[in-house]
Amino acid sequence: MASKVSCLYVLTVVCWASALWYLSITRPTSSYTGHRQLSSISVARKNVSFGNIRTRPINPHSFDFLINEPNKCEKSIPFLVILISTTHKEFDARQAIRETWGDENNFKGIKIATLFLLGKNADPVLNQMVEQESQIFHDIIVEDFIDSYHNLTLKTLMGMRWVATFCSKAKYVMKTDSDIFVNMDNLIYKLLKPNTKPRRRYFTGYVINGGPIRDVRSKWYMPRDLYPDSNYPPFCSGTGYIFSADVAELIYKTSLHTRLLHLEDVYVGLCLRKLGIHPFQNSGFNHWKMAYSLCRYRRVITVHQITPEEMHRIWNDMSSKKHLRC
Repeated sequence: MASKVSCLYVLTVVCWASALWYLSITRPTSSYTGHRQLSSISVARKNVSFGNIRTRPINPHSFDFLINEPNKCEKSIPFLVILISTTHKEFDARQAIRETWGDENNFKGIKIATLFLLGKNADPVLNQMVEQESQIFHDIIVEDFIDSYHNLTLKTLMGMRWVATFCSKAKYVMKTDSDIFVNMDNLIYKLLKPNTKPRRRYFTGYVINGGPIRDVRSKWYMPRDLYPDSNYPPFCSGTGYIFSADVAELIYKTSLHTRLLHLEDVYVGLCLRKLGIHPFQNSGFNHWKMAYSLCRYRRVITVHQITPEEMHRIWNDMSSKKHLRC
């Protein structure tokens, strides 16, 4: 069985490399419009219905799972579910995470479930490659919205929906991105502390207090007709945040009655404000690139803009040099 899995893995790597090379020389990069295009997406039948919704949703998350792992939490309840936002072409990043901090077997006696979040790509070749990857690793979920930057909010809501539906008894959830290095020792033992009573209605990360950018040239441009206020509620940087698992269903249900915004972290902050949940500031979460220093990286929880090669190097250093004092 092990040799079969190894062969499948090698075949997947070769296929990914060939597919990405072919796409890079023959096909232009796809582009998509933003929030305004969401209303034109055909509404599919829901896979799961949630009760206790008193009013008609203004933002129904009516997407089907194209790839799902509904049984991932059946055998044992995870202490932590990690939701990682990624894109189809980032196989190297996903594999680096699987082999380093995202390995579900890193901590004995502490169940961790790692999942990569994707939408549907406009290119059927990439969709097929992700399907093959999923058959090997069983750590990918996909819904049938178009995978694009402007649909990152839908991707996060898909993760919230999955936790609420298939893993509601988990203790904590982390949402992060595929270019983030996570210091799991600090996250598990210093922040979440498995031997203590799990918190409820808990949300923490790098808290940002800011307002909308009206410059149309900005990546974070927010039109006035979508968000007329001059300030955002406090929100955690989407590069990485932690919350108690009960918050997943609360945010998902709140989102059904909250006008959709394309800035995912801002949108989650809007839902938290409606719920009366205030995110806690934690200086261990970094949403920028840090110059590498083993001692420095030992003190943080997340670091942004990390390549797959850097991820392996950092992980190897932390694993092999634990005896060194800083």
